[in-house]
Amino acid sequence: MNMEDKNPNQLIEYSSLTFFLLLKIVLSFVLVNSVYELQRDEFLHLDQANHLAAGFTSVPPLTSLFSLVIKWLGNSMFWVRFFPALFGALTILFSWKIVEHFKGNLLAKCFVAVACLCSLLLRLNTLYQPNSFDVLAWTACFYYLIKYFDQTAPKYLYYFAISFALGFLNKYNILFLIMGLLPAIIISPNRKIFANKHLYFAIVVALMIISPNIIWQVTHDFPVLTHMKLLAKTQLIHVNRVDFFINQLLFFATSIFILLAGMGALIFYKPFAKYRWVIFTYLFTMIIFSYFKAKDYYALGLYPVLLAFGATYFGIILYKRYVWIALLLAFNIGLFIYALPLIMPLYSPKQIIANHNRFEKVGLLHWEDGKNHQLPQDYADMQGWKEMAALADLAYAKVKDKSALLVRADNYGQAGAINYYSKFKNINAVSYNADYLYWFKMDKPIKDLILIRDADDEDPERKKEQPFFEKITKIGAVKNPFSREFGASVFLLEGAKININERINQEIEEEKNDH
Repeated sequence: MNMEDKNPNQLIEYSSLTFFLLLKIVLSFVLVNSVYELQRDEFLHLDQANHLAAGFTSVPPLTSLFSLVIKWLGNSMFWVRFFPALFGALTILFSWKIVEHFKGNLLAKCFVAVACLCSLLLRLNTLYQPNSFDVLAWTACFYYLIKYFDQTAPKYLYYFAISFALGFLNKYNILFLIMGLLPAIIISPNRKIFANKHLYFAIVVALMIISPNIIWQVTHDFPVLTHMKLLAKTQLIHVNRVDFFINQLLFFATSIFILLAGMGALIFYKPFAKYRWVIFTYLFTMIIFSYFKAKDYYALGLYPVLLAFGATYFGIILYKRYVWIALLLAFNIGLFIYALPLIMPLYSPKQIIANHNRFEKVGLLHWEDGKNHQLPQDYADMQGWKEMAALADLAYAKVKDKSALLVRADNYGQAGAINYYSKFKNINAVSYNADYLYWFKMDKPIKDLILIRDADDEDPERKKEQPFFEKITKIGAVKNPFSREFGASVFLLEGAKININERINQEIEEEKNDH
């Protein structure tokens, strides 16, 4: 093929790839109903930019660095949404590159782009959480390992190690990939990798990258273990293993033929025989996830590579079979459009309630507490925050000496939302919950306290605090009935009569000991 033939083809491919990457980012914005605010976890991650460290009790430190960049860019909702959308676009790029490595045609590349776009990954990439980068890191790890096993160029081992290390610094979930990957490689001919000195050099590189966080974990008595125990006690206890596997299919229901084609081709298609370690990695990792009763979305990083195999296979067998190509794309895109209100936060809360049965049938109203509610949990977690911050601002404005004021919330979502939405940039709300437990600043004696209490608070009249303050005023409560924080109240406690600092420090130590 001469350059005159090659350049137009390359131009078409680059144009197609650019289209899908831009579409991915654009859809992450336009398919979110404007009624929704940020989600509670996003506030915590954004606040970590103000408390940079080598580790946090809830997540590793990489997200805080992204948050710092967002802060430098103005901390607007646009940039908060942009980064997970970007990570999603890069996941498509790596999936495209995997197909390209298999010499897949443009049709196959478009198949994998559509399959990634028309799936739950689109929803995942609207939330500023570690999950989007997690899927990207898993996909990059598969890509570089495939490249290494086919070309045995040592550089790919180092790229793999760097991808793993960044994934580790983003979310410890990537350790499950390694746990599934090791036995899969051991039972394959690729086990000769363990005799390659570059593997161990690459491991050293990875350890060097993650060492600051490992040291932090050691010096802080491994908060990740405490976090996992708390997670297992409060959330994973409600995980149903059958639902875990059913949801894997639901996540990619619109791309199910491409996914099943990828799995089947890895087992039965001879040209893919040398890549069977990928399907074994999938099986081993899923077994491990099931054993630990992991949340269903923890496994999402396994799927882009499987979709790449399926897309490559379909690109071969459907080449120039235009009717079948049209049918496959029509099914994928058509079902996605039909399921769009279930995948993306397109519907307002009232519309969701009006279509209650449709959402309930696919388990979207099932929360981590094991019960069904009127909205999906994430959607309820994206309501009422501005209202709460406005109430906190009303209380804050009444305080004369703001240097002697403490704003204490019941949970990290409340504290983070107040810090993000408050018009007062130095409000510095904290909580005894998550990382906020370590972010209290009490340089001066506290005279006044703004208290945010959950709706199920057992002391709505603040009788407990009445002997300690001269005046207690209820500023208001969250009135949005669709919010998970519905009924949460904001109180202003003025004129401390006792040493509040001493009491709060005591409560902080009690919370740390409980953890």
